[in-house]
Amino acid sequence: MVGIPLLLAVLVAAPDWATAVLLYGLSIIGAHELLTAVCGAEKAKRWWGLAGTMSVFAVTSVYWSDARFADTVLGNLGVFFLAALIVLVFVCAVVEYGTEHALSFTDICTIFAAGLVIPLALSALLCLRMLPYGGGMVLIPLVAAFCSDSAALFTGMACGKHKLAPRVSPKKTVEGAIGGLAGGMAGMVIFRIIFTLCTTQQLHIGWCVLIGLVGAAMGQLGDLSFSVIKRQQGIKDYGRLLPGHGGVLDRFDSVIFAAPVVWLIVSHVTL
Repeated sequence: MVGIPLLLAVLVAAPDWATAVLLYGLSIIGAHELLTAVCGAEKAKRWWGLAGTMSVFAVTSVYWSDARFADTVLGNLGVFFLAALIVLVFVCAVVEYGTEHALSFTDICTIFAAGLVIPLALSALLCLRMLPYGGGMVLIPLVAAFCSDSAALFTGMACGKHKLAPRVSPKKTVEGAIGGLAGGMAGMVIFRIIFTLCTTQQLHIGWCVLIGLVGAAMGQLGDLSFSVIKRQQGIKDYGRLLPGHGGVLDRFDSVIFAAPVVWLIVSHVTL
């Protein structure tokens, strides 16, 4: 329970660079969790540093892409470092080929997923935080995803009968998924009221419902997608960082999918 107020304090009250620091931590831990789950503990120990460093520069390149850094050397520096690390992965694959530490194609893809895909997806939160009224905008993917998770859980417990994807997540039901979509939209309507009271800025009700629907749908897809990996690897949770919730990837799997789509809607859909 302590983690929620701390998360809100960093995202809402602290400067935007604090959000970047938070994403550094989440990305580095998430990289270790994914590498351990897919590649095994030994390879995770050997390649986590590379994937974690890549994730830091992925987030940094997004932060330095802001207009404030457009005329500075920082504007492009993060991207160049990130490109160098991508090249380094392939150099390592060539050098280590035929040895006991050789990187398989699966290992390389996992390093890129852990060091690039997940951090860049989470960096959509940073993009939202750097907008006007960013302290409120950054919460939108969290509201859509987490309200959907809660509504799906309670709806599924109350009236769930038809299995949604039994081989991936046996407890999830079609009724729960529909309840989750409704929960995402309802959460965004409530968020709109609170946002208006705090900022006096009106968000279009249709825009909020759209984000709630799409964010909830993508959040559910993210949950199921990361569950597929767990089923394939025969693990229950990605980690034990959050008591009762598993690791970073267990808790933020829905946000990883919802945040980029929410950012696209915020950036390109105007109502």
